[in-house]
Amino acid sequence: MVSVVIPAHNEANVVGRLLSGLLADAAPGEFEIWVVANGCADDTAEIAAAFGDVKVLITPRADKHAAMRLADEHAQRFPRLYVDADVELGSRDVRALAAAFDDPGVLAVGPSRAMPAKRLPWTVRWFYDVWDELPVVRAGLFGRGVVGLSREGCERLRALPPLLGDDLAASLLFEPDRRRVVAEATVVVHPPRTLGALLRIRTRALVSTLQAADDPALTSASGTARTSLSDLRAIASAAPVRNVPKVAWFLAVTVATKLRARRAVRAKDFRTWQRDDTSRGA
Repeated sequence: MVSVVIPAHNEANVVGRLLSGLLADAAPGEFEIWVVANGCADDTAEIAAAFGDVKVLITPRADKHAAMRLADEHAQRFPRLYVDADVELGSRDVRALAAAFDDPGVLAVGPSRAMPAKRLPWTVRWFYDVWDELPVVRAGLFGRGVVGLSREGCERLRALPPLLGDDLAASLLFEPDRRRVVAEATVVVHPPRTLGALLRIRTRALVSTLQAADDPALTSASGTARTSLSDLRAIASAAPVRNVPKVAWFLAVTVATKLRARRAVRAKDFRTWQRDDTSRGA
């Protein structure tokens, strides 16, 4: 018994791809799927409604956090998966994530991550070559586009104030022994295809990290999601000829986005959603 919540803002290009994968091997009524079309100016709601086993909610407010809470008012099942509309997730992956909650004490889960690198420019590919090797990234639930919660986990997350990074909050809120990356489930996350788009979404991620650092509930359970220099040194030394230039580029991108993020924090702008449209092409 699983509820799948998909907040979707102008996702007409990709929501059908996600829903096709979720329902491809699912029995009728096996999953309770809610698509929340929030602030859409395209056909997101109509495309989602064309899938028979999908329930659609429509709200004029473009706000991911509010869309998730709206779905929570209607969804009935647990565990509950919150899934970004621009990723790919199959029905078998949903079952594997749900099965992880059979282990007592698990409150939050995420799938393993696959990121297609074909036709990416080196400016993007090198960044993710390093980012994907970081221990905090491998162990965290953020950056996957999918977070699964038990009933207790959902109640704990709802108690937090609205945060820009909902997946980061879900990762930091729970102690390491209470969350799990499920190897048997895989989500396909489509990376940005330009350096500009990469800078936008990395700025959003760093704003989320800085915002979370001010919440004691997110710093007491599992520490921080920030990258350490020792981790970068370990990646560079593992294959110096190949990795040193990549680590240097990773640091350059990180510095650039940190400057942008700090400007947003000084302006107390925790609502602007830095979106990547390059990976959402038709």
